[in-house]
Amino acid sequence: MPVTHHWLKEPGPRLQGSRDLDSSKCQAPCIVRNPSGGFRLFYTAVGPGKPFPSCQGYILSAVSEDGLFFQTEPGIRLAPHPELPHMSLRILAPTVTRINDGGWRMYFESRGTADRPTVICSAISRDMLSWELEDGIRLQGPERTGGPRFSPLPDGRGRLYCFGQVPNPGDQRTTKGVISAVTNDGLHFTFEAGYRIKERQTTYDSGGVTAAEAIPPQGGQDSWSMVYSAWQDVPPGTKVPLHPSHDVNAVTTGSSEDFAAASIATDMAGYRSRIFMAYSADGLVWSRGECAIEGDGYHGNDLDGVHAEDMSVIHLGAGKYRMYYAACDQAGNWRIASAISNGPTT
Repeated sequence: MPVTHHWLKEPGPRLQGSRDLDSSKCQAPCIVRNPSGGFRLFYTAVGPGKPFPSCQGYILSAVSEDGLFFQTEPGIRLAPHPELPHMSLRILAPTVTRINDGGWRMYFESRGTADRPTVICSAISRDMLSWELEDGIRLQGPERTGGPRFSPLPDGRGRLYCFGQVPNPGDQRTTKGVISAVTNDGLHFTFEAGYRIKERQTTYDSGGVTAAEAIPPQGGQDSWSMVYSAWQDVPPGTKVPLHPSHDVNAVTTGSSEDFAAASIATDMAGYRSRIFMAYSADGLVWSRGECAIEGDGYHGNDLDGVHAEDMSVIHLGAGKYRMYYAACDQAGNWRIASAISNGPTT
């Protein structure tokens, strides 16, 4: 019998734009415990304080004692490198894990110009404040690969769940969804065969899947749970403005100065996103479950009325979990929201 989670939204945002670095858009959180106590929240942001004109996003952080009230930390944790073609414009969707030397490694989605596939890269840190980019690309598929979420495995390896396509010479690159790759050293990854979840199997994921995080067995349970975010496509006949990250002319000439406004216009063109559950006995073969987080729509008042996606889950102990996720309301405001679960039940 599958292990299930029942999520209850917590009132108010955990974080919203409050300064030139993040006033335009806050998305894709990652929650981590601070060794000294409390929590650190990494998140993707963009605002007028961006480090160079064509920059489309970077990673910031905020800290909290209780996991509910966060104070932003000054500066940028990690920014794109204009001289690197695969990460010249935007980095997003961080996931952080402890490494053997006592430091930390961050994996993140990396974007260059629209004619290049997105990839996953990494950086390391001793204090979670100053991050040093590691050379090379950690994971690259045939087309877009992104939205990474890292899970340590009981045998000492690690697994990255992400969206993308499994490299396969016989695949015509029409299959997409949640895929995974494993590593022994944190730097070199091998794709695992098949798809953890194929997208575009229902109405609710007709626009694709953006991220998936696995929750390993806890407290004597032997089943895995997963939260994943899926987009529902726009109604038939809807005219959708071109997203600036897909516009080669805009990102190469710098003509898209207000990246956030242009991307939000696409977000609000009729798409919806929600967070769903999935269940597995081994972390590889997954069965879809119920909707975990859903807003009240374009005419509602919820913080996540239109979009709920790109979540990060932390185990609080005693069978309790908190999920942080990107939320967008009917006015196009992106914030970080949260939901609490009293833990798995069967």
